[in-house]
Amino acid sequence: MDFEEAADALYAAAAADFIATRNELAKQLKADGDQLGSTRLKAMRKPTVAAWVANLVARELPDELDDLLALGDEFREATADLDGERLRELTPKRHKLLDKLAKDATKLSEKEGQKVSADVGQKLRETLDAALVDPAAGDAVREGRLSSALRHVGFGVVDESGEPTNVTPLTDERRQRARDRRKAETAAEEEESAAARRKREQAEREEEEREAAEKAKAKKALEEAVAAAQEAEAKVEDLDNQLDEAREALADAQEVVRRVGTELDEARRAARDAQKESREARKRYNRL
Repeated sequence: MDFEEAADALYAAAAADFIATRNELAKQLKADGDQLGSTRLKAMRKPTVAAWVANLVARELPDELDDLLALGDEFREATADLDGERLRELTPKRHKLLDKLAKDATKLSEKEGQKVSADVGQKLRETLDAALVDPAAGDAVREGRLSSALRHVGFGVVDESGEPTNVTPLTDERRQRARDRRKAETAAEEEESAAARRKREQAEREEEEREAAEKAKAKKALEEAVAAAQEAEAKVEDLDNQLDEAREALADAQEVVRRVGTELDEARRAARDAQKESREARKRYNRL
């Protein structure tokens, strides 16, 4: 760990742990042979609550902060061009961005366990506004190592006590490190986006395969159902034919039974008639 990394870690620590963290990191730098870095780190001041929240914004809301600073560039261009109409257009946007960023920062801070009072909230808003107005203040806020809130007044930027601040533009080395850090963060975000995209594409492929499998399964089930229905229809038709044949056979049998019954009735009548004639013949014979 070098001095810059240690400084970033120090101002990323919880406000309540600042002193202990500073001592531990300074000790580590010294053990690594960086006596100057250790001494410089020990000289760093503990941030006020408003400064701590501003540093939190730099770490957690870099895109929103960049939007604010970009708006500051637009303000300065419009001011240099004496473009009053453009300035009137930018002013409500300025207030809107400041309000939103301060509100989001308050939520983040409270999520980290640090309450934001009305006074702290006002100082945070003044710090963000100073970052918008003054490029050096903007660089300092973006760096995330403020020890005091900032406020822009007529002649420049002052700290919370009203004293002129020692905010100065970043050195070439620190500016390059900031650029490298943002570049690394951008690359990490792009890689994360690529990973998310690959994951999404994989999920989409799996979903398509699952849908294709379900469609194939449903198609097979439909084909089997159609085949079963066709087989059942064929069986029903066959049974209908058998039933018709059975009905015809039954009708024929019933006709035979009816005819045989008629013939039997006629035979019985003929037998009775014959018996009657036989008895009468016997009677006539006996009388003779």
